[in-house]
Amino acid sequence: MPLFNMHQIRAHLGRGQRLLGIDPGQKTIGLALSDPLLMLASSYGTLKRGKLGAVAAEIGRIAAREEVGGLVCGLPLSMDGSFGPAAQAAHDWMLNLSSLVGLPAAMWDERLSSSAVNRMLIQDADLTRQRRAELVDKLAAAYMLQAALDASATQPESA
Repeated sequence: MPLFNMHQIRAHLGRGQRLLGIDPGQKTIGLALSDPLLMLASSYGTLKRGKLGAVAAEIGRIAAREEVGGLVCGLPLSMDGSFGPAAQAAHDWMLNLSSLVGLPAAMWDERLSSSAVNRMLIQDADLTRQRRAELVDKLAAAYMLQAALDASATQPESA
């Protein structure tokens, strides 16, 4: 299944379907869920990073339970906006995951999402390093999904 842009994903969704935000980290995969109106992203949880088939099966179960109609995966572009090895790996992983789960997917620039979440947890929540590590992936997924929802809330202008 090919990857789409956010406007295409939104147009594809049925009434009341949600988007599942995915932040694939090295050890854990952060998950976030939109509301049915596609206005608000909330952290959902984490999955342990493992074999793609097992991850896809769990994401498929979550998608069925939560009425998810599309996936949005964080794209770790380089700071200059270039498409480096990490972005290529995330792109390839999402293509495979989307095919296994049977849901359309989009990629969204996640540069600095984990840094922003960590900064917020340090300054505002005053959490320990261990507690921040437990929260950062799912909060980064929500941060990324919220940015994608906000940016795609209006239709793009046609040329």
